[in-house]
Amino acid sequence: MLEQLGAIHPLLPVALGLTVIFVAAVAAHLIVKRIVIGVVRAFAKRSRATWDDALVAHNVFGRLVQILPAQIVFILVPWVPELPEAAVLLIRNVAMGYMVLMATMALTAILSAANTIYEESPASKQRPVKGFVQIVQIIVWVFGGVLMISAVLDRSPILLLGGFGAMTAILLLVFKDTILSLVASVQLTAQDMVRVGDWLEMPQFGADGDVVDVQLHTVKVQNWDKTITTIPTHRLITDSFKNWRGMSQAGARRIKRSIFIDVSTIRLQTDDEVEHFTRFALLKDYIGTKEKELADYNSGLTTEVDETVNRRRLTNVGTFRAYAYNYLKNHPKIHDGMTLIVRQLGPGPEGLPLEIYCFTNTTEWGVYEDIQSDIFDHLMAIVPEFGLRLYQKPAGSDLAALSPAGQICG
Repeated sequence: MLEQLGAIHPLLPVALGLTVIFVAAVAAHLIVKRIVIGVVRAFAKRSRATWDDALVAHNVFGRLVQILPAQIVFILVPWVPELPEAAVLLIRNVAMGYMVLMATMALTAILSAANTIYEESPASKQRPVKGFVQIVQIIVWVFGGVLMISAVLDRSPILLLGGFGAMTAILLLVFKDTILSLVASVQLTAQDMVRVGDWLEMPQFGADGDVVDVQLHTVKVQNWDKTITTIPTHRLITDSFKNWRGMSQAGARRIKRSIFIDVSTIRLQTDDEVEHFTRFALLKDYIGTKEKELADYNSGLTTEVDETVNRRRLTNVGTFRAYAYNYLKNHPKIHDGMTLIVRQLGPGPEGLPLEIYCFTNTTEWGVYEDIQSDIFDHLMAIVPEFGLRLYQKPAGSDLAALSPAGQICG
């Protein structure tokens, strides 16, 4: 039959043989893929383990199955009648290169599946390995590429690797970002600087939110407005950033805010006012202790005591500061094991800053803001009880009130 086909046209036997091999390879691929992938997926669904689901999700078996048709071509092509030896060698080399390519893709898929399995463990939050997995995948692709090219060209891979030595400078230039990211990934992981789930703040990139992914080249941050900021990994080493993980681990979040007192309202307190403040539950102990301290000081004066000059007396701002401190110390939402300070800062054009420095016993953002707002709502509302007034820059209505006609004159 082959002789009859050759008599019709000399290339017909070759075309028929190649067609048969092609059909056999495709049929074998479809049959095996249907059987293997079907069995594997059924097994993965029934199994309680997660590793088989990861292998299926990353199509590891699908890539391994694709080696079969190339292997059939590699084995059967020498049997094609009247096919030139050079063509046989070329087809076999291409088939071998394709098998190397599929094996490389399957190996990288296995590494991705391994990373997916690892990310389901609690340790992945502290030690993400995705960057290292990507490094290994790059190495696999480099060696796979060398083997694939050597297979197609029918040359020893050692010769190709030797040729890479002369291209080192070019490779360093091409893979500059990859090398920088590799070094950065090692430092970030070794020093435990960034984890998935950390609250990261990096204003130069507009990043302020949770870290959702740490890769070899990039770190993805989901901002509070749900936008995604992508930061080059090596910039986390060269630039500064703020990681709020310590706050989350401590279970407390700092309040550091000032209220501004009008300096013109600061004065000494009268005896009636002192008596009035003894009825404040938060000031009763403070007034008693302070009065004893002042009485001891005043009784020790050797010069003539003038009531308005020499004697030490309570001030309204000092009493308010003590009230604010005791109010925070007894607040159920303020952490009692961390720093609590109510202090005066240097007076300036906007009055006397009275700074509240404390920590809430929760890190939940919404709850924290509610606690902070409630505290300052109360303190600002009770300021007039102490004869004080909050400083506020004049508004248009204030200036209008100064005008006899109720209007500002130009």
